[in-house]
Amino acid sequence: MDGAPNEGKRLEISVGGREFDRIPIRTHVIAVGDDLDPVIESYAVPAVETGDWLFVTEKIVAISQGRSYPVSSIHPRRLATFLSRYVTKTSYGIGLGMPETMEMALRECGTVRIVFAAGVSAVTKLFGRSGDFYRVAGERARGIDGPTRGTLPPYNEHVVLVPDKPDAVAAHIKQLIAAHGKNVDVFVVDINDIGGNILGSTASKSVTETLPLILQDNPLGQGHQSTPLGIIRAR
Repeated sequence: MDGAPNEGKRLEISVGGREFDRIPIRTHVIAVGDDLDPVIESYAVPAVETGDWLFVTEKIVAISQGRSYPVSSIHPRRLATFLSRYVTKTSYGIGLGMPETMEMALRECGTVRIVFAAGVSAVTKLFGRSGDFYRVAGERARGIDGPTRGTLPPYNEHVVLVPDKPDAVAAHIKQLIAAHGKNVDVFVVDINDIGGNILGSTASKSVTETLPLILQDNPLGQGHQSTPLGIIRAR
């Protein structure tokens, strides 16, 4: 870690009258099924100081849990192909707008729930209301990442699911770092250029609710930076 911001990003931000630095931590490319503990010990432990907040991207957690799948390995059923045609495409990403990501949503959330969500969405769109599909389908559907050109290979050709038990993962990482004599809070985050969610946290509710504001400009970026970890350090 050299303390430099990623290209097009900045370290500092002011939130609620306080100043924070958001320091990216560069790692090697994590492979599917890699143990996350050595990654934390090699890259995060030397960089953090007691009192810091360590944030870990949901993608690195999911990849380490084996929850990342090559698109070529996913064989969508006809229902997935049909439903994917009606998903609104955005400039941010493909979402469930391709058969392979929709297939994974059906597997993760259950066919009944996804079909019901699609039905509710179809009705409420007639009245000018949007977003009901994901409100009904839930976070496991909302958090599915499809392949994008800007993503670091090989994950530009993968579908990545939401990590399993993110609160437990955050608590484990906190304990791992504490064993090295450093007391930090840990967050598993899903942050992108249009917003973000805190999936797992070891901090109080008030701190956790503040974190999206501190990370609102997506300081790690979304592309080839290879910085899946970051430190928030109060000035």
